[in-house]
Amino acid sequence: MLHKTRGIVFKTTNYSETSVIVQIFTEKFGLQSYLVNGVKKPKSKINKNILQPLHLLDMVVYHKPSAALQRIAEVRQQPLFQTIPYNIIKSSLVIFLNEILYKSIRQEEADKSLFEFIFNTIALLDQQEKGLENFHLYFLLRLSSFLGFYPDTTLAFTANYFDLKEGNYSPNLPLHTAVLHQPHTSLWTSLLNCSFVQLGEIHIPTADRKFLLEKIINYYQLHINGMGQLKSYEIIKEVFT
Repeated sequence: MLHKTRGIVFKTTNYSETSVIVQIFTEKFGLQSYLVNGVKKPKSKINKNILQPLHLLDMVVYHKPSAALQRIAEVRQQPLFQTIPYNIIKSSLVIFLNEILYKSIRQEEADKSLFEFIFNTIALLDQQEKGLENFHLYFLLRLSSFLGFYPDTTLAFTANYFDLKEGNYSPNLPLHTAVLHQPHTSLWTSLLNCSFVQLGEIHIPTADRKFLLEKIINYYQLHINGMGQLKSYEIIKEVFT
């Protein structure tokens, strides 16, 4: 049966000399794997360039609930990126955020709120010009709310510490090292309380931004089984130092 759905490309893997398997987070079916035959041929009806990480798609797909591999009948990139492929900062952000998303999202069922957040945020990144240096920090903190471990902000404006293990602010220093101290606690709070359009107004020194990124990654590693090390971490460090 044919279905229309939007999709977000997570990963493309070679399957044969001319075919690939593409893992796509879809609006209608969650994370699905699609076999795309002949995509490497010169006259393929599907352009392999649209199957790059975090490209946003309009799709018509065949869907069988019991099948490990699904198939695509029609696909087009929508919206077309205007800046991401040509801007080294934005393209590096996409590589980094894609790795986080690929390791964080595994459900094979629809999650409309999560889908809308990712789809709309990547579309916004293509348009955004200010605050790119803080974009990934804010994105990951916002993403945590959809993954079930958004920080408890009850004591955000009174406590000096943020406990990464417990996911909450603490007036007392926890008895472990997975903790944010001042001034990083306040910077963390500033990120939690802004919006994407306000990111350019938050000034975080380079060394502090690097430290916060390390702690956000640590936060994900503490709350998502199998997150492991991130290959793209070195790329993003290089871009913003």
